[in-house]
Amino acid sequence: MNVLLIGSGGREHALSWKLAASPLLSKLYAAPGNPGIAEDAEIVPLKVEDHAAVIAFCKENKIDLVVIGPEAPLTAGLADALIATKIKVFGPQKVPATLEGSKSFTKRLCAEHNIPTAAFIETKSRDEARAHIEKHGAPIVLKADGLHAGKGVIVAMDKQEALMAVDQIFAMGGDAPVVIEEFLDGEEASYFCFLHGEQVLPLASAQDHKRVFDNDQGPNTGGMGAYSPAPVFTKEVEQEVLEKIVRPTARALAQAGTPYSGVLYIGLMITKDGPKLIEYNVRFGDPECQVLMPRMKDDLLTLMLATANGELDKSSVRWRDEVAITVVFANKGYPGSYKSGAEIRGIDKANEIEGVTVFHAGTKREGGKIVSNGGRVLNVTALGRSVTEARERAYKAIALIDWPEGFYRSDIGWRAIAREKAK
Repeated sequence: MNVLLIGSGGREHALSWKLAASPLLSKLYAAPGNPGIAEDAEIVPLKVEDHAAVIAFCKENKIDLVVIGPEAPLTAGLADALIATKIKVFGPQKVPATLEGSKSFTKRLCAEHNIPTAAFIETKSRDEARAHIEKHGAPIVLKADGLHAGKGVIVAMDKQEALMAVDQIFAMGGDAPVVIEEFLDGEEASYFCFLHGEQVLPLASAQDHKRVFDNDQGPNTGGMGAYSPAPVFTKEVEQEVLEKIVRPTARALAQAGTPYSGVLYIGLMITKDGPKLIEYNVRFGDPECQVLMPRMKDDLLTLMLATANGELDKSSVRWRDEVAITVVFANKGYPGSYKSGAEIRGIDKANEIEGVTVFHAGTKREGGKIVSNGGRVLNVTALGRSVTEARERAYKAIALIDWPEGFYRSDIGWRAIAREKAK
């Protein structure tokens, strides 16, 4: 099979790494790719915003499946354009992709179908937003509509911070309504399923670290590290999430004539009252994908084809017993301003450690050198019999990478390690 992978981040490197191992694969192409993906795929100079160019490439190169990694091409309708020309796609079409593209859309769907989530209002008025904050106080959550690379959410811990955040969040969303939610107290977890219409194939859980600094301090980021599975996500929680959140969502979209097909990422808060939906994403998480792929025993390409063909009811997936952890090596200054272009050495040495894989996220090749080219630059992933062992391997590997311009959190997996120590 010939496969085209769309994307250029750490998530897509993890996908290319896993797809390259498939016995079904004949040729893997990637656009725009990165130096890590280039080890698994032929990089092609396609502008993915140009749907006609992508279609032409697929026809010319006899592409059997297009795998769309990031959310932006999905919400822009790339899947729709490909499906209209009979090209198979892994990834949802434009309307169901609105689950991520519009916070308002998702909240209204939850309200209509009794899906447990935080109480909310949506408003286009800054005065109404401020009045709501004055009335309800803090902590409180403000969300900009649209796509903001994981940074369109402000969790304000006091009323003053919330009031100051109003202008910031309205500036992000343009003319779209802003969603203001109650603050949910509990422990976050991420859960992933393959969907095709009302067919659901449960995958696995993970836990992300959103804040930029140790001890969960500083602003939200796209994610500074993750581990899988999430201990808080028990079998009982999983069943509740499937029955109260995932299946009602799949059913609602299918019955509306806009069925979902692809991976669905369910962001959850596990509260004392049970799991509640924080948000949906319509693609694999980044960096969660980087801990899911090393744990997946089965062939990813087979499962993606089953999703595209609507054969999930005949499919199953197995997972390694080991824990996986990934530590994000980011550019100093991220998530604010930073400088790119510094050389990174030692990636090969890090990859030599047993159970370790370094996924490229924001890198590029200049001559024979790998240099930084983004905010989140490398994802150092390790397997282990426990979170403690996996983390030791990940940090041992990251210490071998010579990149003074980078930084990383030193406490990835702290909740799970605290649980392991308490046993």
